[in-house]
Amino acid sequence: MFKGRVMRKRIWGWFFFDWASQPYNTLLITFIFAPYVQELIGDGAEAQAAWGFGIAAAGFVIALLAPILGALADAGGNRLRWIWGFSLMYVIGSFGLWFAAPGSFDLTTTLFLFAIGMIGMEFATIFTNSMLPDLGSKEEIGKISGNGWAFGYLGGLVALVVMLVFFAESAATGKTFVGLSPALGLDAEAREGTRFVGPLTAIWYFVFMIPFFLWVRDPKPAKAAKGAVKGALTSLAGTLKGLPQTPSLFAYLGSSMFYRDALNGMYTFGGIYAAGVLKWSVVDTGIFGILAIISGAIFAWVGGRADARFGPKPVITVCILVLSFVAISIVFVSRDSVYGVPVAEGSKLPDIAFYVLGALIGAAGGVIQSASRTMMVRQANPEKMAESFGLYALAGKATSFLAPALIGVATAATGSQQLGVSPLIALFLLGLILLRWVKPEGDQPAWQDQSENAPG
Repeated sequence: MFKGRVMRKRIWGWFFFDWASQPYNTLLITFIFAPYVQELIGDGAEAQAAWGFGIAAAGFVIALLAPILGALADAGGNRLRWIWGFSLMYVIGSFGLWFAAPGSFDLTTTLFLFAIGMIGMEFATIFTNSMLPDLGSKEEIGKISGNGWAFGYLGGLVALVVMLVFFAESAATGKTFVGLSPALGLDAEAREGTRFVGPLTAIWYFVFMIPFFLWVRDPKPAKAAKGAVKGALTSLAGTLKGLPQTPSLFAYLGSSMFYRDALNGMYTFGGIYAAGVLKWSVVDTGIFGILAIISGAIFAWVGGRADARFGPKPVITVCILVLSFVAISIVFVSRDSVYGVPVAEGSKLPDIAFYVLGALIGAAGGVIQSASRTMMVRQANPEKMAESFGLYALAGKATSFLAPALIGVATAATGSQQLGVSPLIALFLLGLILLRWVKPEGDQPAWQDQSENAPG
């Protein structure tokens, strides 16, 4: 058992994974690199479609392998070893984005490297999330999860500010947000300041994972028992076959599959959408990101306390309703009109409206992700926690190729970025409907029966 100071260090070490990994979402997926790709491609709808299909391919790989990896982790073998391996993929993939230069831009290579890093981040997250139940009691983990998510948002905010102040240059002026030339002698004409987002993300992760590896210790055995791999895969097959006998878990996996996919769609396409529809620069999108992240950090902390008091289900419900409103609103905000009301040329109203929507995405997004992993702990079989989080990753990624693919298809078919994001509305509503059948405390009698009837 971990007590006192050792446990506090372990919890803080676990927090540092969120701090270290958040820039992949903040800097690459949403606010800096994605708008830069749109800028290189030139056509907003074409960029949104290409980005959608690329992210969809990575999501398919994650969905296919996530449950298997979780099952193998539960069978034994130190989870930290897996995190080391996937961290290497994170660093290699993100660092490689430096080579997305204007004069030699290769979309296929860029998306491949991006996918390598994204897969590494998602798989490492499976194993770190599965450690959450080891950090406190059922009453404490909601608060711990919320604090971790808030700490991660803060890390993303600091990384974004560093990029905007010292590196990400405007294509028009060659200067950063505060009027500086890109730091370290980087060439603004070659967009080296903006491209440095890849190496910065990799270096950030490498440095801030040090506390994680120093302070986090895995209570699982370092080496799997003989026959553990075969047993893990057999167990996974049994779990999948038995999902209908655990209706609350089944409903929750389905619900989270849809609403998390829709949220990821917002994160993935928010920057490209703003660049294409509102004609924002990388710097403009970065400021939007700062507002979203600040609201996310504050509300993730508040949401963790609401989770501890009311439980995760009502918290998730409120967040889905807020995000559904945002998804509907995005379709009706453009440079020419806001909610169908025409605006004068040069009006700042569309920008202000999108800033507000960004703050809502940040606030509800941070809370729902924190509460979702708390809910997964309540729904999971305590004896198969990593396997359960593998299924949770599967639920998050099984349709992760669906939302980007739907957005890609809708955008390509209509030629409109606004209509292209409309599939998110349906995904949020499906998640809300399925949440109705989720029990706040999960299928506890079913888990007990399975434990009593387990062989050996």
